[in-house]
Amino acid sequence: MTDARQRPGWHLDQWLAGQTEQRQAQHLERKRRVLRANDPAGLQLDEETLINFSSNDYLGLASHPDLVRALKDAADQDGVGSGASALVSGYREQHRLLETELADFLQREKVLLCSSGYLANLAVTNSLTGKGDVIIQDKLCHASLIDAARLSEARLLRYTHGDIEALQRQLKIEKQGNTLVVSDGVFSMDGDVAPLQELATACEKHGAWLAIDDAHGIGVCGPGGRGTVAAAGLSQQQVPVLTGTLGKAFGCFGAFIAGSEALIDHLVNEARSYIYTTAMPPAIAAAARVALCHVVEDEWRREHLQSLIQHFRSGAQTRGLELLPSNSPIQPLVIGSSEAALNVAERLQNRGFLVVAIRPPTVRKGTARLRITLSSAHQLTQLDALLDAIAGELEHD
Repeated sequence: MTDARQRPGWHLDQWLAGQTEQRQAQHLERKRRVLRANDPAGLQLDEETLINFSSNDYLGLASHPDLVRALKDAADQDGVGSGASALVSGYREQHRLLETELADFLQREKVLLCSSGYLANLAVTNSLTGKGDVIIQDKLCHASLIDAARLSEARLLRYTHGDIEALQRQLKIEKQGNTLVVSDGVFSMDGDVAPLQELATACEKHGAWLAIDDAHGIGVCGPGGRGTVAAAGLSQQQVPVLTGTLGKAFGCFGAFIAGSEALIDHLVNEARSYIYTTAMPPAIAAAARVALCHVVEDEWRREHLQSLIQHFRSGAQTRGLELLPSNSPIQPLVIGSSEAALNVAERLQNRGFLVVAIRPPTVRKGTARLRITLSSAHQLTQLDALLDAIAGELEHD
């Protein structure tokens, strides 16, 4: 019998239409919206003004005039695009300076810039592990870490979220090659922090390497904003691989890997996602250098953000809203079904708030949620207004 897909009339678009129908039936269809920023905490959607509670611009730097000016000035000098990968002809002075300044900030020997956090995690996993090696990950690791492990020829093991005993059992499994343990610092959908000291102790005991993706921690957590690894008091030797992004607390674009000089030299030579990717625009690197100055000098931004987090959690408790445990700017409110989460998000938008519903496969089935993110650009009155709106909407359900 001839397969239906081989018969005349079977087209790709027909198959795609079927996939769309399935997503829509499960309330999992995703659509892009054209939004325009009108202030650090606000967005414009058509003629509608929305207070933005779905941004990772945790320190409110994305539209800071100092960053804008630095980007414009650097573009006048170096142009827009880098024109090539870093190893061909795309590596510029702004890149070198940013790498040096980030290394000093993070108290690491060396830093390597990457064009995105996704590519940074691919670079780490696929240049440090291969056939015969083992990768062990927290089950709530970011999608980029999961995909990187799947693309590697290493064996992938995953432990229950934050469960050190489960990790230790997996570390005891007989292995022939190297073992790389991977975790987020701050988990992007739950907002909680990994048990980093326990992870480091377990890795040291079993001779494993520890890699932490601190995309949501650097700039926000720890002394001087150096992230969750610094907050836990861990050294470069204890956490030899540290990745972070410039597109969240730094308000820019791109990512980096920080570690020993030997690690960075190895990645430059072996990391395919670095070698074969066009280098970050130098103007972006220039803006990120200015952002780093604000991250270092503007302690008030972190202090204000922490006061907002505590105010929001206290206000939620007063109104009977049960948030997931989190002391980070990520404050998730689990709704349950995808349909219900979408409905609440839509009604909040009608009230002037952008709070995106997060649904499977990003989170587990039955745990669709409002992922509320706070920024130092927010005001207490805006938080109170959002909490009142959420409480009112959930009361009517």
